[in-house]
Amino acid sequence: MSFVPSPIPFAADSGPSRRFCVAPMMDWTTPHFRYLARVLSRRALLYTEMVTTGALIHGDTERFLRHDPSEYPLALQLGGSHAGELAHCAKLAQQFGFDEVNLNVGCPSDRVQNNMIGACLMGHPDKVAEGVAAMIAATDLPVTVKHRIGINGRESWDELCEFIETVAAAGCKTFIVHARIAILEGLSPKENRDIPPLKYDWVYRLKQAYPHLEIIINGGIKTFEDCHEHLAHTDGVMLGREAYHNPWLLADVDTEFFGEPAPVTSRHDALRAMFPFIQQELDRGVYLTHMTRHIMGLFLGQPGGRQFRRHLSENANKPGSGLEVVEQALAKVREPELITES
Repeated sequence: MSFVPSPIPFAADSGPSRRFCVAPMMDWTTPHFRYLARVLSRRALLYTEMVTTGALIHGDTERFLRHDPSEYPLALQLGGSHAGELAHCAKLAQQFGFDEVNLNVGCPSDRVQNNMIGACLMGHPDKVAEGVAAMIAATDLPVTVKHRIGINGRESWDELCEFIETVAAAGCKTFIVHARIAILEGLSPKENRDIPPLKYDWVYRLKQAYPHLEIIINGGIKTFEDCHEHLAHTDGVMLGREAYHNPWLLADVDTEFFGEPAPVTSRHDALRAMFPFIQQELDRGVYLTHMTRHIMGLFLGQPGGRQFRRHLSENANKPGSGLEVVEQALAKVREPELITES
C-alpha cells in the first residue's frame, strides 16, 4: 500500500509528527526497546513509560529521564494531578531534551488511582485542565493528553465532550484517545485493555465535532490496513502491544506513512545496528537480560525465531553474559537471502 496523506488537515504547532506513534507502556517502552524502535523507524513518535511526578521530584530524576539522543522524536509521559508538580516536571522534560510532554489520563490501575493519577482523572476535567494550563505555562514543549473515552459512571458522549472542551479551553490541542472506557473497579489493567468494547466511531465523532483539535486514535490497532482506515477519520494512530510484540512492523512505517525510505532492510541489520548500544549499556553495568527481553519479538514468525528466543532466554541472564550471547542467538536465524534458496 502506498503513502496516502491524511485527508483531514490539522495546523499543528511546531513539534513532532503524531501521524504514527508507539504507545507508552509500563515495563515495555524502556530506553532499550525505544532504541530498537528507532533503528527500525526514524519517523514514529516514541513515548516513555509513564513516570510519576513524585518519582521525578523525590527520586532519581536522572535515571528516570535518561535516554539516548538517537531516540528523538521522543515524548515524556507524566502521571500526576498536582498542577505545581506537573509544571515542575514539564520544565524537566524540556531541560532533558524531550519533544513533547504528555499527561496520562488513561491508566486504570488501583495503585495510581489512589494517588489521583490516570483514568480516574476523567471524572475531574477541571483538575486536568488546571494541570495542563500549568504545564503549558512552564514549558515551550507541546503538552498533550492521553485518555479514555470515559470511565464507569461517566461514560456518556456528553461527558466525553465536556472533558475535551474543558481541557482544550486550558490550551491542550492534542488528544490521544484510547477508544475504550476504563472500569475502575473490578477489572485489572490487563482486562481494561481487552474487555470494555472498542468504540472507534466515538473517536471519529470527536474529530468531526472538534476539527480544530488534533485527535490521535489508540486501542486494539494491529495492521497497517487498520491504520489507514483510522487515518481517514483522525489525525494519527498510536499502536501499543502490536508494535512491542512484533517490532519489525515498525520497519515499514517510514515508507508506508511518510513516503520515506526504510532505515533498515533486514532484521539482522537492525539487530547488528544495536550492538554498539548494547555494549555501551553492558559497560555501564546494565544486565544483558534487561536489554534482550525487548528484542524477543524481532524474529517473530521467522525460521529460527524460536531458537533465537530460546537462546536468549536461557543464556542472557547468566552472570557475565555479554554481546556474544546475542551474536550466538542471531546466528540461529538465517539471513533473508538464504531463506529463499532452494
